[in-house]
Amino acid sequence: MDRPHFRAHFLHPRFWGLWLALGLFWLVAQLPYAWLLRLGRWLGALTYRLAGSRRRIARRNLELCFPELSADERERLLRENFASMGIAFFEMAISWWWPRRRLARLAHVEGLEHLQRAQAEGRGVILMALHFTTLEIGAALLGQRQTIDGMYREHDNPVFDYVQRCGRERHNADATAIEREDIRAMLKVLRAGRAIWYAPDQDYGRKQSIFVPLFGIPAATVTATTKFARLGKALVMPFIQTRLADGSGYRLAVHPPLEDFPGESEEADCLRINRWVEQAVRRQPEQYLWAHRRFKSRPDGEPGLY
Repeated sequence: MDRPHFRAHFLHPRFWGLWLALGLFWLVAQLPYAWLLRLGRWLGALTYRLAGSRRRIARRNLELCFPELSADERERLLRENFASMGIAFFEMAISWWWPRRRLARLAHVEGLEHLQRAQAEGRGVILMALHFTTLEIGAALLGQRQTIDGMYREHDNPVFDYVQRCGRERHNADATAIEREDIRAMLKVLRAGRAIWYAPDQDYGRKQSIFVPLFGIPAATVTATTKFARLGKALVMPFIQTRLADGSGYRLAVHPPLEDFPGESEEADCLRINRWVEQAVRRQPEQYLWAHRRFKSRPDGEPGLY
C-alpha cells in the first residue's frame, strides 16, 4: 500500500470539527506521561459508567474466563480493565505524536535478537501478538527498533485514516501497510524475509475458523496462522507488551520462535495458540481487551453466551 498523502479535500468544512478535535488531542498529548496515565484512568472510569453494552460484554467475558474469582474480585478486575482502556486512548496519541526520542525512553525491550537473527537468515516472521489495550503503543515502540509490517483496515473517515496512518507509519520508514484481506501481499512480504504484526486472538466468525478450547470454552479460532506460516515459510514468534505498574513505560517481550510449527494439524496448532493466549492473558488480565465478544460464534446446537 502506498504511503499516506494529504489531499486538498481534507480541508473541506465538513472535516473542520475533526481537525479541531485532533488539534486539542495533540495538545493534551504533550502533557507529562504520569499526567496522561491519570487522565486515562479518569476516562476509563467515565467510560465504565457510560458504555453499558461494552461493560456488560467485558463483565460476561470475565465470568466465563475466571469463574474461580468471586464477584467482587471480577468487578475490581473489570474496573481496572476500563482504566486500562482509558489509558490506551492517550497511549494512541503518545505513539502518534510524541517526538521519537521522548517515546523511545518508555521502551524496555527483551528478545529483539530473535527478530534480528531471523532477518539475518532471510526468514519471514509472523509476530504473533494479542489484543491487549497497549497494542498501539507496543507496535510503535517495537517499530522504532525493528521494521515491522502490519495488517491494516482503512478507516471510514478519510481524514482520520490519514492521521492514523501517518502516526503509525512514522516509526517504520520502510514498513508496509497491508490490507487485512490481501493474503497474497502478506505472503509476499513473509517470503521476502520481513516481519509482520498479526493477532489471531479474536472471533472472526465461523468461516476460516475451528472450535478449540480457550479458558475451557470452545472458541472460534482462525486457522490462518498455520496457513501463513506454511505458505510464507515463516517463523512464528509470540510478542507481548506490558504497561509497567511503576509508570516507567512498557516491557516489550519478543519470544523465541515456536518449535515444530506448523504442527501435525490445524486443530493442534490452534489449540497450542489458544493455550499461549490464555497463559499470556492470565499474567496481565487487566490489560486485555475484554470488551470484544470473543465467544460470539458457537458450535452447532450451543446457545449464545451474550
